Amino acid sequence: MTRRTFSAAAAGAAALSAAGGRIRVAMIGTGHGHAFSKIKALRSMPEYDLAGVHRPDSRDEPKDGDPLRGVRWLSLDEIIGDSSVELVAIESADVDQNLVFAEKCVRAGKFVHFDKPPGADLERLRRLLADAAGRKRVVQMGYQWRYHPAMQMAIEAARKGWLGQVYRFRASIDKLILPDERRHLAKFRGGTMFSEGCHLIDRAVDLLGKPKRAAGFLRHDSTLPDTLADNNVALLEYDGALAEISMASFHPHGARYRFLEILGTNGSARMQPYTFPSQLSVDLGEARGPYKAGGQKIEVPAPSGLTYTHDFAEMAGVIRRGEKPNWSPEHDLMTHETLLRICGMLGS
Repeated sequence: MTRRTFSAAAAGAAALSAAGGRIRVAMIGTGHGHAFSKIKALRSMPEYDLAGVHRPDSRDEPKDGDPLRGVRWLSLDEIIGDSSVELVAIESADVDQNLVFAEKCVRAGKFVHFDKPPGADLERLRRLLADAAGRKRVVQMGYQWRYHPAMQMAIEAARKGWLGQVYRFRASIDKLILPDERRHLAKFRGGTMFSEGCHLIDRAVDLLGKPKRAAGFLRHDSTLPDTLADNNVALLEYDGALAEISMASFHPHGARYRFLEILGTNGSARMQPYTFPSQLSVDLGEARGPYKAGGQKIEVPAPSGLTYTHDFAEMAGVIRRGEKPNWSPEHDLMTHETLLRICGMLGS
């Protein structure tokens, strides 16, 4: 596709968009581990029309079976300058460069889906979110399990008081990380807690709010010749409660043992694993809400649609119907500040 024919197509899409039609979306970068799943989700949804993809990283060359096969390859300037593109998903592997891309998109008046973690500079993220709010735009963070139904059920049980007074939040996200990815992550002091633990810090902060204190125990326990913090624990302290989040990089089947558990004075809710079918185990002293007294197990099937369709459905409501996002900029800043504090990266 030439720039001239792209411009003509973009003009037609702009007219449809103005009439409330499909949302034109573009992607910047495909090196992030979530990028291909998000392309699949966007291409499956009738709300969206994929304008094209920009690959800023030379490592992001198409491969056999690439789910991006057949997309339009665009320059960054084409995406930024195309007024018909309303949403940009930022999925580069370069965490700090992603913040730069997000700033450019917001200044161009676009909505942004911004994958995790959103850079290492808290104040720069604060300015980005303020700029977006001033332009009546939304930056949606790409934390992976906001719409996980079993996690939602556990958090609902805590939030509605069915577990009694919550005193403990525990979660793990073990994952075998191979040498190439280890080298990439090692440049961040927080290591795997920074790259993966952020998902669970988001869930803890969603339930319990901003912690009074947050600390990380970041260890390098591999025999591999890198400096990656690969065996990590985070502790978040609240009035009357603690949250514990662990992330290790060794177990070959670590994903099977990931769990999230919330304990209260009337019992507990635990979900495991994060993949589907997931199982929610509830054990209550007294019957509350839909749950009986004693132990019970509920198998939770996968939600309809591909992974991330719920995130992009939320954004479609924001863009087309002016709905408020389900997580506020204040929540996102609180989550990121907590993450950076745990990782010893504030001020970096």
